[in-house]
Amino acid sequence: MFSMLGVFLLALNLPSSTKAFSNYGSSATHMSITRDVIMQKVAEVCREELDGLEFNPRDSSPEELVQACLGPKAKGEVSSVLFHKALREIYYPNGLVDRDFANSAPHHFNSEAFSEGRSLITQGMVAIKANIREENFKAARETLGRILHTLQDFYSHSNWVELGYTEPYINLIHPSLPLENLADVNTATCNDCSSGTCPNPVLPNILKEKKLTSGYMGIHSSAKPNGKCSHGGPTDMTSSVIPRGGISKDERRSDNSNLHDAAVKAATAASSQLLEDIRLAVGDSDFLRMMGIARASVLCFVIDTTGSMSDDIDEARSVVYKIIDSKKGTQDEPSEYILVPFNDPSFGPMIRTTDPEKMKAEISKLTATGGGDIPEMCLSGLQLALTGAPSSSQIYVFTDATAKDIALKDTIVALIRSTKSTVSFFMTGTSSRRRRSLRAASFEDYKDLALASGGQAIQVSKAQLPQATDIILDTSTSALVTVLQRARTAGTEETFPFTLDESLQNVTIYITGTSVTFTLTNPAGLNQNQGVVSGELGTIQTVGNLWRIHLNPDKQAGKWMINIKSTQAFTLKVTGQSTVTFIYDFVESFSGPHPGYAPLSGRPPAGRPATMMLSVIGRSGPSSVTVKEVGLVLVSGPESTTNSTIEDMGSGEILVTVDAVPEGEFVIILKGTDKVSNSDFQRQSTTQMSVSNVLIQAVVDSSVEPGKDFTLPFSVTTQGAGGVYTINAKNDRNFPMTFPNSLTLATGQYTNDTLTVQPPADTESGTDITLTIDAKSSSGADSNYVVLRMSVVTKVTLSSKQLVFKTLSQIHRFLFLFRYKKSFRTSP
Repeated sequence: MFSMLGVFLLALNLPSSTKAFSNYGSSATHMSITRDVIMQKVAEVCREELDGLEFNPRDSSPEELVQACLGPKAKGEVSSVLFHKALREIYYPNGLVDRDFANSAPHHFNSEAFSEGRSLITQGMVAIKANIREENFKAARETLGRILHTLQDFYSHSNWVELGYTEPYINLIHPSLPLENLADVNTATCNDCSSGTCPNPVLPNILKEKKLTSGYMGIHSSAKPNGKCSHGGPTDMTSSVIPRGGISKDERRSDNSNLHDAAVKAATAASSQLLEDIRLAVGDSDFLRMMGIARASVLCFVIDTTGSMSDDIDEARSVVYKIIDSKKGTQDEPSEYILVPFNDPSFGPMIRTTDPEKMKAEISKLTATGGGDIPEMCLSGLQLALTGAPSSSQIYVFTDATAKDIALKDTIVALIRSTKSTVSFFMTGTSSRRRRSLRAASFEDYKDLALASGGQAIQVSKAQLPQATDIILDTSTSALVTVLQRARTAGTEETFPFTLDESLQNVTIYITGTSVTFTLTNPAGLNQNQGVVSGELGTIQTVGNLWRIHLNPDKQAGKWMINIKSTQAFTLKVTGQSTVTFIYDFVESFSGPHPGYAPLSGRPPAGRPATMMLSVIGRSGPSSVTVKEVGLVLVSGPESTTNSTIEDMGSGEILVTVDAVPEGEFVIILKGTDKVSNSDFQRQSTTQMSVSNVLIQAVVDSSVEPGKDFTLPFSVTTQGAGGVYTINAKNDRNFPMTFPNSLTLATGQYTNDTLTVQPPADTESGTDITLTIDAKSSSGADSNYVVLRMSVVTKVTLSSKQLVFKTLSQIHRFLFLFRYKKSFRTSP
């Protein structure tokens, strides 16, 4: 298969003949084809959307493309983080087809499975369009990655280019058009090739009659019909059965270079056709949003609307108005607004919009009613926000009550780790309302969740709340980065060093805790302590348990230090604005015909090295930064960083392996040099992570139909102590589910079971379901999770005449627009 993910698929220690599309060779890859097509299509759409404004990317990097797309529209720092993350959300599912469906002929158009392969593509296109209409862009990206893999494999695994065709087979993306002239199962298709590397083993009569065939692939069996072509290669057992050899064009070899190049060209054009079809169906604006071409800031509020929250709602409304009015026309203006109210017993619905005036209207409708006892459905509201907001969002929760739905806490932690979103809580008062439940929920639970996400837990009186919400103005911004974050669970005195670089703007230091004193020191040795409200280094505010230190604009680059003394627990966080940053995923290797690396959904496995794939983003593309050090550091532990090995994969991608993983909750710290200013920088991830002996495996292989049960097989194992493990599953739609309450595990062995989801018959097509499965040991000492997305899609059944008319209309529209754009670009 066009090799998975280019830089993400790293060549393992296998003989060179088994490597699919070497990362550094001349072969094309699934990633390179997909990346080129997306970059070209996004550039095309952006150029038209700018409507006369200058579109002039200086190079082919994602950073420059996003700058060219968004820069002319508004002033300020343009962050390409959303685009990089969107690309990963397409690349990873594309590559995982090689792991999760390695032996599935339809997913790769192997073994002449043309009708089944085409169905995967067309059903996927229906799901993508439905997801986009419902603004479920992540689900759309994941499906897009999978079907692009299948579509691209058609040209590598079939004899399409051997037949002399140079244009894409458009019938593959239109279900109403017939798949014609297919070789039947009894028709021989290939000559014997004893060397295994014949230029074109397809039989002359097949070529003359234009019969379509593909290679048979057998990972576990050598069986194939008589006379049929094989896929080929050492992992294909059928390739040793006469007729030997294979017709795969995955690799560019001396004997097939022309065919490989032709397959790449056709696969590229076909991928572009598919993207254009989606674009025409959903419109340019939503197409660009799916691709992550949007300002990086997203404003997401989760608000308690019980009777005592009237003042808090007023302040949240004031903050929203202030952000909308002050940041309009800048890169800091949010690209999306999300609002989730909660009460008891209700929560939601989630309101999301790109229109700031609609957000003003929606938050103005909120009123404080009901209540009367302490617990509220806070975590249910937060669950909706975490699953509905884009990854790495800043989410702000306003409440004066503990969580009634505290049983969701493990699910919330799993979603925080999965989405890498940051959650900050604004807790007002001690809540004198009568406690309805004896459950031991408290504000400490919110502090735990804030720390796990890299957010803040701010406890103030209702009168103090307006002073505390400046943190929302600080963090509702484009290009937000974290320089340092630490937490201490007991009173101590400690000095924390950190490096500020020339690219950083609006640097702010936050300390939460009581009984805190501190001294801040800059590289020149100047000091400022908590008693100096406005000093040479910055301005200091304090409210409730929060200290906010905003550095002066002329801050000095170099090594800074802050010494903190406290008799109680405290947290420290240093943030700023910069386009120098990184994104990451913990990954694991997998073997098979096309070995590679796949992102981990849950916690990394204990007892082995941790492996991470990082994309390092510079001010002028990846070449404008040098990475010196990447490590893991405990947020609540000693100031020591683990050693790691770094492999530069090119294009800003690096593979990092850490042999000694810390015991406890850790984050990633990256240090390097910004070549633009020649200054050293450091950046830190915000989401805490830890290792686990438990592993859960589950793969969603299709969409879900409204009103029909969907059964998901899953497997659980542990490398730790065996015994009874509690199984818990939650979904963000509250759809009914059945699953085992517990499983008995034996060390090193998988235990299999199933989970069934029951979406109601009236579920809107395009709805996505975020499902979290958690397994926990009986002692509670070890657990792990997996987070999965499923799309609910209504099957469209049209008559043959309707299908033909619809398809011809789409083709005519496509050709008209193509010719119009071509003539427009070439006109003098």
